[in-house]
Amino acid sequence: MYQLTGNISLKALFRSTPTIPFMPIIERCPHCAVVLQVWKTRKSTVATLAIGTFRAHETILHCPQCGRRYASGELRKLKPYRCRYGYDVMVYVGKAMFLRCRNEEEIHLELADKRVSISKREVSFLANKFIVYLSVAHKQSQHRIGQMLSLNGGYILHLDATCEGESPHLMCGLDGITEIVLENEKMASEKAETIIPFLKKIQKAYGDPLAMVHDMGKGIIRAVEKVFPDTPDFICHYHFLAALGKNLLKTEHDTLRKRLSNHGIQGKLKMRARELKRKVEKRRGLVPYLLKCMEQKSLEGCAMDLMPAVVTYALVLWALAGKKQGKGYGFPFDRRYLNFYVRLKSLHPMLTKLNAVRLSGKKKDNKPYLTIIRDLIDTLDDATLRKAADQMAQKASVFDKLRKAMRIALPAGTHGINDRGSKEQMSTIARRVEKFCDWVEGDKALSAKKEYKSMIAQIKEYWNKLFCDPITVRTPGGIIQIQPQRTNNILEQFFRSWKRIYRKKSGMNALEKIMKAMPTNTPLVKNLNYPQYMRMLLNGKDSLEERFAEIDARLIRKEVAKLSVNSDKVLPRIKKLIRQTDFPEQLVAIFAG
Repeated sequence: MYQLTGNISLKALFRSTPTIPFMPIIERCPHCAVVLQVWKTRKSTVATLAIGTFRAHETILHCPQCGRRYASGELRKLKPYRCRYGYDVMVYVGKAMFLRCRNEEEIHLELADKRVSISKREVSFLANKFIVYLSVAHKQSQHRIGQMLSLNGGYILHLDATCEGESPHLMCGLDGITEIVLENEKMASEKAETIIPFLKKIQKAYGDPLAMVHDMGKGIIRAVEKVFPDTPDFICHYHFLAALGKNLLKTEHDTLRKRLSNHGIQGKLKMRARELKRKVEKRRGLVPYLLKCMEQKSLEGCAMDLMPAVVTYALVLWALAGKKQGKGYGFPFDRRYLNFYVRLKSLHPMLTKLNAVRLSGKKKDNKPYLTIIRDLIDTLDDATLRKAADQMAQKASVFDKLRKAMRIALPAGTHGINDRGSKEQMSTIARRVEKFCDWVEGDKALSAKKEYKSMIAQIKEYWNKLFCDPITVRTPGGIIQIQPQRTNNILEQFFRSWKRIYRKKSGMNALEKIMKAMPTNTPLVKNLNYPQYMRMLLNGKDSLEERFAEIDARLIRKEVAKLSVNSDKVLPRIKKLIRQTDFPEQLVAIFAG
């Protein structure tokens, strides 16, 4: 109705806030065929990206016979009922915040450039409202989404939860085939009784999954057995390996950490590194000299009296870097304290050998070597530390054999915690793990130790949940085979990226308050990147704005009201009261007389 052709925008035509009339296009009541009469008119200020800010003068008609009222359909397509900002502004805010990782201040400035005046608080409110609209549209589209999943042969349900501090656990259910988020729920804990209703909700909407993939949480396992007793159920290989490794290596790992901390060797070496750095920086040519010596394998042209300082500085930094030489997997795959200790053990004989050489003929020039050697003595003489390191190295070699057998989180891997494992037939992996178990049980020294007995027992206990053949399903296109993903990292990776977005927006590392306040279905924004999902969600509409305009505003108001009801935010007036130092005494005095 209010569109222009060419490159001219309506905003350019209006130097002052215009008033645009809106009224229903019908003249007679569809039910009574009686001519409609004016019931009332109302004015409101509206801000949209398409038009800018304008005054809407709306005429409401009513039927004198049946009493039905009729508002302007054109205005309802521009903005929600009794709202100032149009659907296009809300969608812009939602996409900017959740897809482009912008914070309230940045979005406020972007909209100001588009001649839309809005406060940062309103930006935050519109972002939450965007999630509410998306949640309702998603729920209304579940039947179509279910049909889409059926065309793929079904869905594989990945389950996982995340939390921060004392925030609720946000449980997420995702299809491993399309990688679409299906359902979300905030729950107090990951106990079976709280997870069962969540699984039943997914079951009602999409039917039984082809298979389940999740971590080793006992609550999830019991809930899955209750709701989906006949569904193949699998444990994430990455989580399983991590649990085995922690059980095997934790005692020695903790000993190494505590003993190294008691000796304070890391702090000492950092202090020496700072001292040596100042010395090296006085002679800017020292580092190039060192690099030249290493390249030419010769000491020709070097400042002999100062070379011990730069050499010691480089070796100390090398030793300290041992704590950062992991592959990004985290413990137990990366053993930072063991790596650090091994480098300290190597550093001592290196420095001893260098100290025997008098580059300039003066003994005092080798002082940097001797200083670090003395710093290392107490740490390297610690028998408990040495024993723990030896035991951990032996156990780690056994654990790494299992990693190689399962072809996941490999020592030479480059994917870190996003590793989903190599794409191999599950039967091949199972045979390698079986050989590993036979090797451990056939070794007298290993099989006699309770930690290895426990590890083998755990592998056998979860064997049927670890290895599965491809699932054969019938689809409209024919019979296909689907292999469930070996890990739950598809969800773990999503949670990590999602938390990075919030940390980037808020500038805070702690997300406890944010997770308490955020709408439950915020993870649904992930689906907006998938064209398949968007077709199901839009249901023939061209944009989210058009799709949202179809949703009943009363339903949205109910959902928005739930956000404030479920919030732990303290009421402002109560907050003011409890800040008073004598508040309890005053309160008791009033009621207790």
